[in-house]
Amino acid sequence: MIVGGGGPTARGVVSAASYEARAFGVHSAMPLRTAGALCPQGIFLPVDGRKYMSVSKEVMAILRRFTPLVEPISIDEAFLDVTGTEGLFGDGATVGRTIRDTIKAELDLTASVGVATTKLVAKIASDLRKPDALVVVPPGGEAAFLAPLPITRLWGVGGRTAGPLRELGVTTIGDLASIAPALLERRFGKNGPALAARARGRDADPVADRDPAKTIGHEHTFDVDTSDRDVIERTLLAMADGVSGRLREAGLKAGTVVVKVRDSSFRTITRQKALPEPTDLTEPIWRAALELARPEVRGMRVRLIGVTASHLGEREQMSLFESTDGRRRRLVEAEDAIRRRFGERAVTRARLLGTGLPAPFERDPMTAPEHRRPVRHGEES
Repeated sequence: MIVGGGGPTARGVVSAASYEARAFGVHSAMPLRTAGALCPQGIFLPVDGRKYMSVSKEVMAILRRFTPLVEPISIDEAFLDVTGTEGLFGDGATVGRTIRDTIKAELDLTASVGVATTKLVAKIASDLRKPDALVVVPPGGEAAFLAPLPITRLWGVGGRTAGPLRELGVTTIGDLASIAPALLERRFGKNGPALAARARGRDADPVADRDPAKTIGHEHTFDVDTSDRDVIERTLLAMADGVSGRLREAGLKAGTVVVKVRDSSFRTITRQKALPEPTDLTEPIWRAALELARPEVRGMRVRLIGVTASHLGEREQMSLFESTDGRRRRLVEAEDAIRRRFGERAVTRARLLGTGLPAPFERDPMTAPEHRRPVRHGEES
């Protein structure tokens, strides 16, 4: 199973791949055409950002039942500090087992959990036996657990660091732990002592709530480079619609809109505009995107275009004097409810009918029963 912005002949990239597909060499960020060549029998599915955000919120809510100290590090990963709730829920291994069982029972999803005294070791443990495992590293066993693993498993060891380490005869984390910190400092500067500490499983970074998402965006790569103004503007509309829906899903409003344009020669332009007031509605985001994109795409053959919302803040309760039209807000909320129940294609804009725009802007189309007649509205409704 391969998730991306199109099928095996599209020009997008792989967002995620199942473990079965990875066995054929498919990985994230790979061109879809390459994935199609490596795994022609793969099932290609569209990206469904809104659904992922919704499920992520449900998973994070389950995690917060066990401790208030939850640090999300991506849409599907988080660190938990459960030392203060052991009297309520048991030790780390017990909590990890309960979390996996709860996620499976309530969401029918598998989850991998690593339990350790540090974030570093817990993260490595959670990755070790995916997709459905519980790996517990007892206190004092961190160095022994890490020792046989390849050095690339360690935070801070990428291609540029792994090469010089191999020149020193280092291939495993245990090899790295055996080198004197002073030698590593001479070779790698201030990063040397940190490498030595991590190789022994030491990590002083505490679990703490992080800032909410800083941006929400969509990008679309056209199957064929286009200079058609109507196609470009409809694509911007579809992306603005997707971005605004994800903002509402997350309870956020955007203060700035960013547009990204890449032409047929791979030259990339980025422009941004501050909004008069923060919003989570499609129309102001689309209008700002149009204002930014129109001067740039004139006479250009566009390969990729993207819309991103930034400077995000939590949505506040509407006041009696808020400038946003209350009827428009109620309409948008009703549309969101219909999409959640019947799928993204249950409601669409008149200008987007028959465009063939792909699924990065949609929820799962399989959730919309074929016999239901879609509800349609114009651009101004």
